[in-house]
Amino acid sequence: MKKWNFLLFPLLALAVGWLSTSLSRAGREAVYPLLNQPPLTPPDWVFPVAWTVLYILMGVGLALVVNRGGPGTERAAALWALQLAVNFVWSLLFFGKGAYLAALVCLVVLWLLILGMIRAFARVSHAAAWLQVPYLLWVTFAGYLNYGVWALNG
Repeated sequence: MKKWNFLLFPLLALAVGWLSTSLSRAGREAVYPLLNQPPLTPPDWVFPVAWTVLYILMGVGLALVVNRGGPGTERAAALWALQLAVNFVWSLLFFGKGAYLAALVCLVVLWLLILGMIRAFARVSHAAAWLQVPYLLWVTFAGYLNYGVWALNG
């Protein structure tokens, strides 16, 4: 049964990402291309590739934590679910509503939750924690991009 967690949790994370992307598609396709972008904005194809990898790493990390079990597992899983929910909301704010400042605040909350998740994961599985570092770095970069869009288009 534990092996299934390595499929289940990444698929869950990917499904949440897919749903968020689907719900905010109109703004992403109609508005986002018209916005002034900050320097270092990657080409559009980079985003789905990066997020696919990150969602898989999120899920694998949770599988490692849940499979190991023990003290701290419930807290780590709760932080995983909470950060995933905030991740979901960010796309709706940024692309769906065009609320760039609110999205930036949401991203700061997400960054703090990811950091908390990494610390909670580390108490159970160091490998799971290290798998989340690319996610933290990407969200840091996303914060720069979000700030740039807000500053250049506000």
